[in-house]
Amino acid sequence: MGTEGAVQDGFFHGARNGRPVVIGPINLPVGRLFVEEVITEYRKRGASRVDILAFEFEMGLFPAVLEEARSKGIELSPKYIPAEVFDRRAVDKGQVVFHDISFVEASPRYDKKDKLAVSIELADFSVYYTQGAAEAAIAALKEGRSDVDLRAGSLYKISKSKDGVASKERLTKHWTDWVDYWAVDFDYLQRKEIIKVPVGTGIGGVANLESFEPPLGELKLPEFEERWTGGYIFENEWQSFRTRQSRDLDLTTAMHTYDRPGRYTVAVKVIDIFGNDTMTLVPVNVG
Repeated sequence: MGTEGAVQDGFFHGARNGRPVVIGPINLPVGRLFVEEVITEYRKRGASRVDILAFEFEMGLFPAVLEEARSKGIELSPKYIPAEVFDRRAVDKGQVVFHDISFVEASPRYDKKDKLAVSIELADFSVYYTQGAAEAAIAALKEGRSDVDLRAGSLYKISKSKDGVASKERLTKHWTDWVDYWAVDFDYLQRKEIIKVPVGTGIGGVANLESFEPPLGELKLPEFEERWTGGYIFENEWQSFRTRQSRDLDLTTAMHTYDRPGRYTVAVKVIDIFGNDTMTLVPVNVG
């Protein structure tokens, strides 16, 4: 992403099409505190629009934070930094696309007869991919070829006939058309992600290798201990997906019955037609 009129005070990293750009940390997801700091700085400058680029955003951050910023007169445009930024060939060919965020809306549906049973309804999947320039895409096509374009939240098939006449066909007419499949874990926070690392090291297992060097003639293996990464393991307990024979999706899961009353956290993961996944957490109370 090139810069145009880069900001000089160091807080912002540049500008694109008149919009200042802020880049989030490389090794951490962008969270609410980071976004609130951006909003504060923007209000000081009297500006109203900003792009936030990040490799990962904190789960559940959207869409609430967008509405909150909008209420303060700030238009936030969060975008994912694709892995292609590390591929020099992709950068040189202009193949790097910064995708806008998506978010999932899901709701619990409680069984009227069984107090321990609940199903989850997929209520909405909002896709905010970057709007492509249709005219540029058409111009780049060779006669007789076709391609797809993202524009205003809809996916179009762009074709150019042998005589050079361009045409567009809308492929996504409803939010469900973006969903390839979705899956549910009914007790997400129960399965912590545990890894084994050498004793005395961090989560990533980075250590001073000299401490593991045994004296000559001895073979000494390092001792390991279990550590929680801070994340959880998603277990696919229910899913609905499209097949070649059937393009329909079930938008409500089968009833799930818990063993005991209590508060549980359900994870809902949606994989879109480009293979990108978005997850949200849904609290449920049963019993």
